[in-house]
Amino acid sequence: MSNLHISPEVADALSENSPVVALESTLITHGLPYPENVETALAMETAVREGGAVPATIAILNGEIRVGLTHSEIDRLAHLQNVRKCSRRDLGIAVGLKENAATTVAGTMIAANMAGIRVFSTGGIGGVHRGHPFDVSADLIELGRTPVAVVCSGAKSILDLPLTLEVLETQGVPILGYGTDVLPSFYSRATTLPIDARIDTPEQAASVIAAAGKLGQTHGILIAVPVPEGKDIDQAIVEAAIVQATAEADAQGISGKLITPFVLGRVAELTGGTSRTANMALLRNNAFVGGQIAVALSALSAGA
Repeated sequence: MSNLHISPEVADALSENSPVVALESTLITHGLPYPENVETALAMETAVREGGAVPATIAILNGEIRVGLTHSEIDRLAHLQNVRKCSRRDLGIAVGLKENAATTVAGTMIAANMAGIRVFSTGGIGGVHRGHPFDVSADLIELGRTPVAVVCSGAKSILDLPLTLEVLETQGVPILGYGTDVLPSFYSRATTLPIDARIDTPEQAASVIAAAGKLGQTHGILIAVPVPEGKDIDQAIVEAAIVQATAEADAQGISGKLITPFVLGRVAELTGGTSRTANMALLRNNAFVGGQIAVALSALSAGA
């Protein structure tokens, strides 16, 4: 495909059935301020390598879907202005108009699947917005139709988590708790919400991913990893900040895809930056776990 460019390192790894982990790029353009965005993106790539896999950060540059950015391209992306936040509906626009765009969870899943990458690590997926039950993230729908395993710390806790789980169930998406019996809550390690199965090793995760593939299932798999101990935030503190930030967003008429970056930014301010510290810690940890799972999946494929 002429609009899909896979970096030489990633292409070589895929051709040799070596482990590769996809990484999204909206954290670079919309999630974190400079220079923390670049530092975190590169730290995630390093964590994937420490897990034993090759990182493939994905974005669209001048209308070309690039799977595996160079360090200079990541830095360039961090300095660009008015970058499109690219989900499924935006891919054709960004490619056709030769735009620069950062891929969301949904956009990254699509590009990863096009390239043949089966594991993707991120911070938290989108979901159903609080107080706006019809505002459902395209991430949830993509998880129902694109066979990529998404390693994350659950949905962002600024969302309506029970309703988010309902949509995932409707979409037929299994939720695996990595070392946990309940759903993590992004900044906090646990909720009282159920998951579908607990796994404790990369090999168990790989076994489920491989089985779903052999069964011809076309949905994604959510692998929920709690934020590292010591980096989590008391749920009551986070909840108070989220309630205030969400009320402010409503009062200012902020809606749609602008809600998440606004609320995340306000929560960081209201928690004195501790939420951002937790965010960066879970991003790196999820990248490492994703690398381990990709290694196990490659080993399983080689032995099949």
